[in-house]
Order: sequence, then structure tokens, then C-alpha cells
Amino acid sequence: MSDDAVTTRHHLNMTSFNLADMLALFLSVTGPQKVLLSFARIAQTIDASSVRRIAVVAAVASAGIGAVCAFTAPWLETFFHISTPALELAAGVAFFCYALALVFGVHLDLAGPAHPPPPGADEAATGAPAQAGAEHPVSSGVRTLLLPWVVSPLAVAAVLEESLLAGNWGDRWEVAGAFALVALINAVSGIALGPVLGHTQDNVIEVFSRLLGILLAAVGAQLFLIGLATLGVINPNY
Repeated sequence: MSDDAVTTRHHLNMTSFNLADMLALFLSVTGPQKVLLSFARIAQTIDASSVRRIAVVAAVASAGIGAVCAFTAPWLETFFHISTPALELAAGVAFFCYALALVFGVHLDLAGPAHPPPPGADEAATGAPAQAGAEHPVSSGVRTLLLPWVVSPLAVAAVLEESLLAGNWGDRWEVAGAFALVALINAVSGIALGPVLGHTQDNVIEVFSRLLGILLAAVGAQLFLIGLATLGVINPNY
């Protein structure tokens, strides 16, 4: 990578390799502010005990995926013949599309309706089996958390990017540890606040979801601009 590219990346405060910056980065792209709305929807249909199990399973899965990405980033980069700017551009586009869907009220991360259909409702009309969340709470709950948390495209891109900056295995362990810590914070937040948010009215959740979508769209657009700046397409001082 050229000296100009390195200067650009540090200017944008996305790549300085230290624990505090990594935690700030991971919290911004996959922190509680992003996953709690999904926890609220989950808690509307299942009991608190199931919410706790879902939080633990999702946290372990997220930390595991983060560790795999952190340890295999150099080989993934070589195998798929991708560059860091390409990773930034792709993640920015994917995340922007996800956030834009939130703004317009389309919830790509929901495995089914926020509330189970009433007894006797036509399954074909609802598009999901009745009481799907109640019958399979952990699996349906984890599916709901896949895109915003477990395999968030922007979070995976951030882990890969930080790992590519790492100079040794110790640094990659630090990346994996920082990501696991954020997964733990998300789990604790979901366990503590999920049931409370589950009693919030749908209209309130929808309002916050759309507001969050605007902020997340800005994050996705920012990462896309970082990719363009790294490639030298635009001025890094935009």
C-alpha cells in the first residue's frame, strides 16, 4: 500500500491500530445501538429466558465469526484476490442498502412477522407458520439477529480490515478479542434491555428503526467514500 493510501486511512480515523480505536470502530458498526431494536422485536414474541439464550448463542456465533475473519484475513485476501479498497466499497454498498431498507420500513433482518398471527389465521396469507417464534425461539431469534449482528457485513469488513493491518499473530488476537468484547457488550445489553424494549409499542420501535436507518446509511456511505479515497478517486480531505 502506498504512503498516500496509509495517510488517507489514518486521516479518516478508521485504521489506527490500537485497542481503543478498534473498540470504538466495532461498537460503531455493530454495537448495542444497532442490535437492541432487533432484541425488542424478539422479546415481543418469546419469554425472557429464551431472549437470554438467544443473546448468548448470537454472541458466541458473532465472536467466533469475528475470530475466523481476524485470523484468516491475509489468506482470504489472497485467495479471493481482493484489496482493502474493494472490501470497503463492497461493505459500504451492502450496509447502505440494508440501512436504506430500514429507512423505508423494510426489515431485511426479520425472520418473520414482529408478532405471531392470531389463532386460526391463514398461514399462506401471513407468509410464515403460526407461532413460529414460540415453537423455535432460539433458532428464529438468532435468524433475526444474523444481519444486524452475527454476520453484519460492515462488522465483518471492519474485522478483516483491522486484521490486514496487523503485523503479527498477537495483533490478530487483539482484533479478535476486541470484537468478542463488543459481542459480549451486545449480549449483556440485549439481556438487560431486551425484555423492557419488548413492551414498547410497535410504532415507537418503527420510529427508532427508521431514525437508526438514517444514521447507519451515513456509516455505509462513509465507508464507501473511504474506499474511493483509498483508491485515490476522490480527495481524502472531502
